[in-house]
Amino acid sequence: MSTPPKKKNPWTPMAAGCIAGGIEATAVWPMEFIKTQLQLQSKAKGAALPYNGMISGLTYYVRTTGFFSLYRGLTPTLIGSMPKAGIRFGLNAIIKDNLRDKDGKLTPGKNFIAGLGAGVAEALIIVAPVETVKTKCIELNMPFVKGFKHILATEGAGGIYQGATATAMKQGSNQGLRFMWFNEYRRIVTNDGENKLTPLMGLFGGMSAGCFSTLGNNPFDVVKKYRQECKGPNRNNIQAHWTASSRFFQKKGWEHFMLA
Repeated sequence: MSTPPKKKNPWTPMAAGCIAGGIEATAVWPMEFIKTQLQLQSKAKGAALPYNGMISGLTYYVRTTGFFSLYRGLTPTLIGSMPKAGIRFGLNAIIKDNLRDKDGKLTPGKNFIAGLGAGVAEALIIVAPVETVKTKCIELNMPFVKGFKHILATEGAGGIYQGATATAMKQGSNQGLRFMWFNEYRRIVTNDGENKLTPLMGLFGGMSAGCFSTLGNNPFDVVKKYRQECKGPNRNNIQAHWTASSRFFQKKGWEHFMLA
């Protein structure tokens, strides 16, 4: 009879997740910075930007204001990304340890559940409130802390959780699919742990998991964006999300859940 493997310390993946989240946010921020500038320009009236795409935008800022100007506004995102990734990986490890069978094995379904639970927790603790406050601060033209206090004073604690249902659905499905794919990928390429997972193999596994989760998660993202365009006092309840999904399907068809 085989002995079940010893449970891992959840603080280890949590710490690793914090580090990985910081590296990820730092690596992609220049692209996020340019994307935000282009989005704001599309909604504003006035002088056009001196660039119209990602490459031309990166080149423009490096040439005119220097490379590090691309990292303006990184700090708030970095502060949010590190605990977000820490919660994701730490809680995923805890749930996985509690779902293992007597031989320490996990099915793809159990890996999905572990990722789903971690994604929902990540959304409710970090993503939903931070994204809501960030969006409202832009609308109110206030700094993050001042805007946060204003929302609490005028709308109460519920004001920072508007749209949390859609965010939890999106984040939960995203992480569930991502962890399920990566764990199955690792099991196959390492022959059930007999071979070592090299950094290059891990990089490819992470990239392929991201692509897979994006394809599977896109319908939730489409519904979330569609809901953001809706108005009214009931725009954030669960029934409204199902209604929005039904209307979108009737209007656009299934294919638009993947193409929108």
